[in-house]
Amino acid sequence: MVRGIGQGITGMFRMLLMRSQPCPLWSYKKAEARKYEPFLKYFTSTNDRQQPKDENNVTVGNLCRLSVDIRKIRRVKGWVLSKEETYVEEIASILQKIGTKETALASILERCPEAILCSPAAVNAQIDLWRSVCRNKEELAALIEQFPESFFIVKDQENQKLNVEFFQELGLKNVIISRVLTTAPSIFCNSVEKNKQMIKMLQESYLNLGGSQANMKVWLLKLLSQDPYILLNSSTPVKETLEFLQKQGFMDLEILQLLSKLKGFLFQLSPPRVQESIFFTRNAFKCTDQDLKELILKCPALLYYTVPVLEERMQGLFKEGISLSQIRETPMVLELTPQIVQYRIRKLNSLGYSIRNGNLENLNGTKKEFESNFGKIQAKKERPLFNPVAPLNVED
Repeated sequence: MVRGIGQGITGMFRMLLMRSQPCPLWSYKKAEARKYEPFLKYFTSTNDRQQPKDENNVTVGNLCRLSVDIRKIRRVKGWVLSKEETYVEEIASILQKIGTKETALASILERCPEAILCSPAAVNAQIDLWRSVCRNKEELAALIEQFPESFFIVKDQENQKLNVEFFQELGLKNVIISRVLTTAPSIFCNSVEKNKQMIKMLQESYLNLGGSQANMKVWLLKLLSQDPYILLNSSTPVKETLEFLQKQGFMDLEILQLLSKLKGFLFQLSPPRVQESIFFTRNAFKCTDQDLKELILKCPALLYYTVPVLEERMQGLFKEGISLSQIRETPMVLELTPQIVQYRIRKLNSLGYSIRNGNLENLNGTKKEFESNFGKIQAKKERPLFNPVAPLNVED
């Protein structure tokens, strides 16, 4: 008897949820929703009794059935739960069709509850757009799970689509476009015209500095791949920085070299900041203008890092017994943080290698390069002086 009553209530509730209209998708009377409050309480956590009165009970019930932790939403974006028009089941169905698992679905809705406010049509259009830059559904589902806000919170969907098409026409690889979509979605908030103007300015700057027309596209695509955030900059400070470097005596080809090494970071600088870095480097190394240029061309990071950062790194090297002349010979070591320097020096010391008397090249480089050099030093140290298996060359 009890089971029959429970099944009847369940059936009525499901019929209420399945009654949909094009827009708004979930349209119901508050009086009807209150009928099912006891049923909804079955889904809510026993540890979370403080349910705000203005919450949409149907929305809360649908989320609970998807194993969504309502408390997380209430703590951060509780206002979503009070909206009358929500699309919980529709959004869940769309995401499940592309392979989103139950736990991932709950996580997405907990971190980005605004997803339930998006219309199914808008979400399907976004699915189509993102799928155009993804290799398969699995990759698409993984990206949405990792970056739900980038997917669901879009100010202008049509503008985003036009920008994706523009970057594809430009020749930017889909893997790069998808990375930008997820990690730098603000780039797609720019109008297509603004992005086109920035691209045009970069192309003109490259050609004016002596770059060839044949290599321009490769250079541009590499630059955008390494630092897409450059598109968020204004063209004015970029031109000012290039002009400032020319006034400092750098030849066009040298500036082009800096562009290639610093990637897009050079465009994030301003003339005053570059001037501060140049002034510090000149005084710290007590060098002439020509020596200064050579140092910067060897280590363009001298322009990028702020003066306090450069001071801290130089002091850290001095504390380890490294001389100014050693730093001058291998200035790229300033790209390393004091913590990395200390760690690498300890590893080299464990092999009996003294960095104070040696070349800093073994200390320098990326993590992979350092581990490779360390392995070679270690192998050389452990190699026996006499190999009994090696053949002897005996002259008759």
